[in-house]
Amino acid sequence: MDDGERGSAVVDFVMVSLLIVALLLAVLQVAVYVHVRNVVTASAQAGARYAANADVDTSAGAPRTVEIVARATSVQTAEGLACTSAEEVDASGLVLVVVRCTGSVPSLLAALGNLLPLEVTGRAVKELA
Repeated sequence: MDDGERGSAVVDFVMVSLLIVALLLAVLQVAVYVHVRNVVTASAQAGARYAANADVDTSAGAPRTVEIVARATSVQTAEGLACTSAEEVDASGLVLVVVRCTGSVPSLLAALGNLLPLEVTGRAVKELA
């Protein structure tokens, strides 16, 4: 081996390793985003179905959604959401309970903060009393 190339394998390994780790973190971040988005979407739908019951106030949908998200993911993720619950009338005249949640998904690197925005909606037909 030539003296000029001595130790070059270590440098090559370190440079390639950094790229692979960065790629792995990016793939993991996408997986976390998709998972949290799906959990919050399902939770908003469950919150809307709960608030659509005849004996339940419409405003109970938002707190129920946050409670479900906290159980399914983490309290930190749930606290980062702003959920609202309201009644809307659709084009056919049905009264719908609509739960909307906005917030952001936590990043894997704490230094980056919450960069990925999240906005989901869940709807259910309100039962008549």
